[in-house]
Amino acid sequence: MSPKQEIEICDVAVIGAGTAGIVAEKHARDRGVTTRLIDPEFAGTTCANVGCMPSKLLIAAADAAHAVRAAQRFGITATPQIDGAAVMRRVRKHRDRFVSGVKEGFARLPDGVRLQGHARFVAPGQLELDDGTQIRARAVVLATGAKPALPGAFQEVKDKVLTNRNIFELEDLPESVGVIGTGAVGLELAQALARLGVRVEVFDMGNRVAGLPEEPSAELCRILSDEFAIHLGQAPEAEADGDGVRLTWDGGSARFDRLLVAAGRPPQLEGLDLEKAGLELDENGMPEIDPATLQCGNAAIFIAGDANGLRPVLHEAADEGAVAGRNAACYPDLRPTKRTVPMAITFSRPCAAVVGAVPEAGDGDTVTGRADYGNQGRARVMGQAHGLCEIYAARTDGRLTGAALCLPDGEHLAHELAWAISSELTAGQMLDLPFYHPTLEEGLKPALREVCKQIPIKTPWNRADEPLPGDDCS
Repeated sequence: MSPKQEIEICDVAVIGAGTAGIVAEKHARDRGVTTRLIDPEFAGTTCANVGCMPSKLLIAAADAAHAVRAAQRFGITATPQIDGAAVMRRVRKHRDRFVSGVKEGFARLPDGVRLQGHARFVAPGQLELDDGTQIRARAVVLATGAKPALPGAFQEVKDKVLTNRNIFELEDLPESVGVIGTGAVGLELAQALARLGVRVEVFDMGNRVAGLPEEPSAELCRILSDEFAIHLGQAPEAEADGDGVRLTWDGGSARFDRLLVAAGRPPQLEGLDLEKAGLELDENGMPEIDPATLQCGNAAIFIAGDANGLRPVLHEAADEGAVAGRNAACYPDLRPTKRTVPMAITFSRPCAAVVGAVPEAGDGDTVTGRADYGNQGRARVMGQAHGLCEIYAARTDGRLTGAALCLPDGEHLAHELAWAISSELTAGQMLDLPFYHPTLEEGLKPALREVCKQIPIKTPWNRADEPLPGDDCS
């Protein structure tokens, strides 16, 4: 051992100081064990730095610009004057406030908990940092997050590529951006840029957007196509074109100033030398993970947050951090945890969401009810009469199992449906709950009634009442 090397001994070592890692370390320490939180930068969470918060700041600016343009439908005429540099300055200003709050949390950690450096396994339960520091831990939590994928087709133009990691550092808005990927990141940023005056076109190899099933996906694609071009089933080729990028695809070619690649965020596990931890890895370098305990195989290793690829969203990362931190602290006394109803929201306009379980094609055990918001009263009042909701329920009793939607204010309706699924409500029981008039919520009633009509056993909580005048706001 060189003179620089030191040995740190602890009960639980947490690698990664993002949301999952911060929560894991706290939950382990709260159980009276010694902990170390290891990170190369302690720069703040993905959410605060390059994810949820800066993207919503950009979307808020885009909403403001769009509201000015759309005012004419209400008899108000105005034209937005967009200062791209000012937009980006505001994004960074408020982003930095969120990040500073996270960093203040790091400063409050007990002495000795925080260790800065890149960690890797040298043996089961033994880690080494890049400065030679050795850590011996009874259990380890991996919370190293994920990173943007850069497919090989775009490697040659990577100097012109934007990802969620660098787009918010732009000093000004580019005139044109080609977007690769129709997941949450791609659609949210594409629409925000388009509403801020950037020429945008979006491409994806698949045939659906926002992770939605067929009909809600087609509806969202139809709505968004009024604002920017969407090319599905396309894998464009990229080449440098002056100081920009040219994309060529079946039937078309266009030049863009920059390329936003939002083609997924795989777990960031390279450099950890997991094979030296005694873990068996699959062809993608991933260990076997128990989703109830987050244990890797039979080892005293737990993996939480985006690093495990199970449910890569912030509230799930926090929940998983708590599970992993508790089980690491109490190892080998593991406690399986019932997971919350899965929920994924894309903050496009309209919002898209998938809640609970989406049935496979031909699933005879599930019935589907649909609500069309193209003529829904409150949506018409708002000038946003578009969208679709599918509600899924068990054929035996109408108990809600899932939903997929693209709706005005859909983020709120998604929560309400998730709570109903969590409470194991049937469609009939949900219809018995109060629906205020006129609201977007009551637009769900047609879907709930359609579910009820398909349920063979009728009970007081499993009915298909005829709508009262105006009660679905149509």
